[in-house]
Amino acid sequence: MESPDGTVEQLRAAGRRIGSDLGESAGNIKSAASAEIKSLIADVEDLVARIADLKDADVVRVRNKVLLAVDSAKESLVDGADTVRRQAQRVATTADDYVHDSPWQAVGIAALVGAVVGILATRRS
Repeated sequence: MESPDGTVEQLRAAGRRIGSDLGESAGNIKSAASAEIKSLIADVEDLVARIADLKDADVVRVRNKVLLAVDSAKESLVDGADTVRRQAQRVATTADDYVHDSPWQAVGIAALVGAVVGILATRRS
């Protein structure tokens, strides 16, 4: 039989793995969303470049609005990526701190989650 200290250490290791996985997943989501948005921005910039020779007042006005929107989207993309990264780090740190501060409650929560997953898995089979 494993000692309680061994169980606590396993929980701490699991908390660190979850934090690491969470950070990695947030990075993957951020990268995918960033790539899609960058592609959209590139397409819009290409479209604006193609209509740059048109001098109609309405086209010029719309083109300027689009350029402002593209610049704003670029700024938001950078700000959003930083926010996602900071939140993921905060969640991972909080989870790790909780396991360190309340190991037996973490054991209980892990057991409860395991039981729920087990029940759901047997119902699907």
